[in-house]
Amino acid sequence: MTDYRNFSPRAFLEGLFNAAIAAAQPALCVPPHLPSTPPKGRFIVIGAGKASAAMAKAVEDNWQGALEGLVVTRHGYDVACKRIEIVTASHPVPDADGMTAAKRMLQLVANLTADDTVLCLISGGGSALLPLPLNGLDLGEKQRISKDLLACGASIGEINCVRRHLSRIKGGRLAAACYPAKVLTLLISDVPGDDPVDIASGPTVPDKTTCKDALAILAKYSIAIPPAVEAALQDGSAESVKSLDNSDVKLIATPQMALEKAAQLAETQGIAAHIISDRLEGDARTLGLSMAADIAQYAAKAPCVILSGGETTVTVRGTGSGGRNVEFLLSLAVALQGQENVYALAGDTDGVDGTAEIAGAYIGPETLQKAPHAQKFLDNNDAHSYFSAIGQSVVTGPTLTNVNDFRAILLLPTGEVSA
Repeated sequence: MTDYRNFSPRAFLEGLFNAAIAAAQPALCVPPHLPSTPPKGRFIVIGAGKASAAMAKAVEDNWQGALEGLVVTRHGYDVACKRIEIVTASHPVPDADGMTAAKRMLQLVANLTADDTVLCLISGGGSALLPLPLNGLDLGEKQRISKDLLACGASIGEINCVRRHLSRIKGGRLAAACYPAKVLTLLISDVPGDDPVDIASGPTVPDKTTCKDALAILAKYSIAIPPAVEAALQDGSAESVKSLDNSDVKLIATPQMALEKAAQLAETQGIAAHIISDRLEGDARTLGLSMAADIAQYAAKAPCVILSGGETTVTVRGTGSGGRNVEFLLSLAVALQGQENVYALAGDTDGVDGTAEIAGAYIGPETLQKAPHAQKFLDNNDAHSYFSAIGQSVVTGPTLTNVNDFRAILLLPTGEVSA
């Protein structure tokens, strides 16, 4: 492709985003990992996460034997199943529906035998959807702690360490409750590095972190906890599970896989793709600044697209409507100041960036010309409002999967390009 005058950068970037989402669809990635034969005993399907209902449907469509189960997903992400019960709960802040689902899940896997098999379907969002607080901690306090951790800029690893130690179901406790039944966990990863213990806070995975680690994180961000909970962390009675001999874990979709599918699509359209990382973390606004500074080194390689994934954080200082992807993108736009022939898209592959039902946004050289005061919107953590006002939001609806953030920066040769 050499003539870009009739080329749409936005359509191209949205195509890459859609390809990344499609690569992680449960209907594609679940069936190859199902057990080859039914167990002697019961086959029970449980799970939690934004993709878990679609994962359950993929199991039903491809499993010939008897099965039963219970899966909890985010409101609006449910998929009709005939043999597996699908319930919904709140995300990202836990609610009573999620707590009820967690209790019922533990009841479902109680009193199993070595002839039984539990298939656990876990994806991003599962941590908030399975809130079962430690004794001495009520749901309201758990909600407050979750909100405080999300707002203070704590990393996903730090957040999940605390969640595991304030829970009666995470940190390997769900798999332990299934014993002596065999547990097979299928994971769709939404965390940098794909560590199973950080995906939905590892309900079926042994945990190397400790109560001492959780206390240090809470102290680092000055987050208060009830005295009874602090005592349980101090004396180690809230410790997570350190070893499991009945649990097998398989990663079936990851951010890297999604980025590779997007790169393949770009290459078919004559645009070189550079995947710089699937695990970028840190402050979203700072990442926008650093990536703007790095663009110059790719200028000679145009046309090309720079792809990355991971999970950044936002330190909330304002009162606006935003998310980490649009915060990154508005920071990038402000830093670029309308630089010619640079376009970008950033979005969350689950279709929700922050708490808004908006996946992300798109920018081009014209973005700052469409609306003034971009820096003020950025300072107020109000990037969704900014992009919505100028028609540059990206809305997908529920994608039924989640492999974390997707970022694509497109560089085209100097010349006339349509918006």
